[in-house]
Amino acid sequence: MKIDLSQATFIIPIRIESPDRLRNVVTTTAFLMENFNTNIIIKEVDAEPVFQRDAIPLLEEILDFNIWETNFNYIYEKSDDRLFHRQRILNEMIMEADTHIVVNYDCDAILPLKSYELAYRGIMDGVYDVVYPYGSGNYQKQVKATDVTVSSFLETGDYEFLDAVSNIHTSDYGWAQFFNRSVYIQGGMENENFRAYAPEDKERYYRFVTLGYNVGRLKDYVYHLEHARGENSWFNNPHMINNQSVWEEVKSMNKEQLMQYYSEQDYLQKYDAGI
Repeated sequence: MKIDLSQATFIIPIRIESPDRLRNVVTTTAFLMENFNTNIIIKEVDAEPVFQRDAIPLLEEILDFNIWETNFNYIYEKSDDRLFHRQRILNEMIMEADTHIVVNYDCDAILPLKSYELAYRGIMDGVYDVVYPYGSGNYQKQVKATDVTVSSFLETGDYEFLDAVSNIHTSDYGWAQFFNRSVYIQGGMENENFRAYAPEDKERYYRFVTLGYNVGRLKDYVYHLEHARGENSWFNNPHMINNQSVWEEVKSMNKEQLMQYYSEQDYLQKYDAGI
């Protein structure tokens, strides 16, 4: 029986730039669909609809049900921009979702099954506004996956297949966050002043803690499926200097200054959101 996460929507922005990224997207999507009664929005922004062309046939082969008969929504936006404005795409997906919980979810992340339940219940029960479903410190299992590895994992559900090709690394702020959707919107959503690869994960955590929201963490691992890194996922992003400047500015702010800063952000006006 699938685990009930019916009041959550996983929002997954994607650009499939390499074969291992395609494998990861298929793996995580199939994993979520197989194990949870939930809602998934995937938005692809690229010159071509690679997910529709290459990933959907693979998903239909892996899964024994019609994905279009589930609470799955695929959105494609054509763009020739070589840089992926993840923050803007996430904000549009937050507004697209209509559930109590929104999960900002990396297409390369997998968690222990219990972590999804605990994070979900923490928000549904009103204990937390935001939950990071993994620990801070050495809680990242960086997975050097192959097609055989992920196929074995999906067929059996046995995490030992991932453990066997994993190394322990530090974890802090990325991969997945469970949000009370109203809090996400009230707290300023994603900062669109960041472009492509950026310290937005650090900024997001700092902001919601500093604003006084109840942010919880689980002490368990996140499995990070490794992938090739281009300018949209590494420090060679040409916007990195500006991104770092935004982070340096924000991290110096106290609660009142953050509230003022986010009340002045023009991008939030189009969503009728913000502090």
